Amino acid sequence: MPDPVYHKTWGRDYAVAARAEGVYVFDADGRAYLDAVGGSFVVSIGHGVREVTDAMMEQARQVSFPYVGDFTTEAELELARQVLSMAPPGMAKVFAVSGGSEANEVAIKLARKYQLARGRSSRWRIVGRWQSYHGATLGAMSASGHSKRRSDFQPYLLDFPHIGPPYCYRCPWHLEYPSCRLACADDLEVAINRHGADSIAAFICEPIGGAADGAVVPPKEYFGRIREICDHYDILLITDEVITGFGRTGANFAVDHFGVVPDLITCGKGLGSGYAPIGAVVIHDKVVSTLESTHGSLFTGYTYSGHPIACAAGTAVLQYVKRHGLVERARREEPWLRELIGRMESHPTVGDIRGKGFLIGIELVADEQSKRPFPVDAQFGKKVVKHAWDLGMVMRSESGTVGGVAGDHLLLAPPLVTSRDDLTKMCSILDQALTAAEHEVSLGS
Repeated sequence: MPDPVYHKTWGRDYAVAARAEGVYVFDADGRAYLDAVGGSFVVSIGHGVREVTDAMMEQARQVSFPYVGDFTTEAELELARQVLSMAPPGMAKVFAVSGGSEANEVAIKLARKYQLARGRSSRWRIVGRWQSYHGATLGAMSASGHSKRRSDFQPYLLDFPHIGPPYCYRCPWHLEYPSCRLACADDLEVAINRHGADSIAAFICEPIGGAADGAVVPPKEYFGRIREICDHYDILLITDEVITGFGRTGANFAVDHFGVVPDLITCGKGLGSGYAPIGAVVIHDKVVSTLESTHGSLFTGYTYSGHPIACAAGTAVLQYVKRHGLVERARREEPWLRELIGRMESHPTVGDIRGKGFLIGIELVADEQSKRPFPVDAQFGKKVVKHAWDLGMVMRSESGTVGGVAGDHLLLAPPLVTSRDDLTKMCSILDQALTAAEHEVSLGS
């Protein structure tokens, strides 16, 4: 019988995942795969945690679905309490949705509602960054700056401005930190003045990069300057923590590393660790009080917002993260893990290793000195991933860091519970996969 599923990638022979436990996924033939990217930056507490599935089952027995427009549930209330307990000071409300794309759509709508409540009906644009990704829905994709993912849908996208990323390895201004004087942050002010402050509602960015730029970490002063610019022009600061939230970078939220409080935080992925589709927008009191002063409401049309089974899963995941000290573990293990991965620098194809906590990006180059990327058709990153797969490990590769098309990078985001033995195994397989791919393109390591 032909495969009835419309898969993400045509022509690929998909393995059937039969079960998963800890940091391993097992296919129908019993072969084990080390999940070195947490599915897709999702799995934080590991697979098969019984207390999460038990919490979901118990919630299903009590009430599986009341419409959020008519009822709340204790599951939704408790999830909001748990999220706020981990959020920066001043965050006051949580709006639960079904994933990261929806969360960013809601944040965009909240930014518009906030500006309307302030009597500024002309403010609608969201400033994003190039080499960013905020989701597959059209509003989120309009704010995204991943050229390859935008290209097919360009006619549908909104006229949102984009600024350069804080990408020191390939500075868009060909400057060096710190003599650059944070040109990447000042580019926000340039964009605001170019389009007119009276048209800008918010600025959205990933505090530490995700798939699109390979875990780029901005200079430590970057967000302080961004916050100043947003405050000066009274535009909202939205931090997209869909990948980085709830311990992935060794902090509750990645923005915590920079000592700045945003106006809206979007999250997903690690919020449910893959046990249920769940995302959320965390809303600062400044926004809440402004909207409440005009008796504003938010129409989103999301039937499954605040779904109680998903909320129960999210609460159980966050309780597990707290109980096992996983945020602290990611922070504590980071120096050891970076030293281990740092050994990959002996490969001629490794140009830059970056990231924070258990989120690591490795930029691949054809020439270390010039930083010349591999030709697009070489698909070098995909070759590395394929060799890793053959060795029993799941990881990710992306492209587009050079001109939006070329430039390969690898991504590692192992579950926060991954043992040192398995992290060592992860790096051993990575080493072997790099060597095999280098030999394939005649670059001996």
